[in-house]
Amino acid sequence: MSKREQPIEIINPPNMLKVKVGGKLPSADKAMIDRANRAVDNLKCEFADWLGEEVTKLEAYMVEIRKTGLDGAMGEMLFTTAHDLRGLGTTYEFPIITRMAGSLSKLIDTEEKRATAPLVLIEAHVGAIRAAIVQNIRSEQDPIGKALAEELETQVITLVGDAA
Repeated sequence: MSKREQPIEIINPPNMLKVKVGGKLPSADKAMIDRANRAVDNLKCEFADWLGEEVTKLEAYMVEIRKTGLDGAMGEMLFTTAHDLRGLGTTYEFPIITRMAGSLSKLIDTEEKRATAPLVLIEAHVGAIRAAIVQNIRSEQDPIGKALAEELETQVITLVGDAA
């Protein structure tokens, strides 16, 4: 037989997850799911406060960055907090903050970008994120929030390009 004519062997690896859980997954406990949903609903009133705490950290880093510059540990902490807000915004029912923090993260995600990022644009992001909380602008359904997020993103794309 030539190489082309050799039979094909199909190997099916064992499903180790199935073995470990005894063959099938248990059905979801509706009462437990309902209890978890009620717990989350009880915490919703805290969401804006928790976001506010993160934004306060962002603003504190900005105060230091105005004095010492964006390089080094302070720039890294600003990026880390912006990146955290990018994840928390939608979770805490402020998807517009996710969008704005994502734009800020893109602007300052590397040392090279932080070295050339205009401080005024970074401050505009921080101010917009704070304004979203203060004005209770939660999504891009708000025309001002949408316009602001789009402008911030446009400015960042102009500086660093469209790559994520």
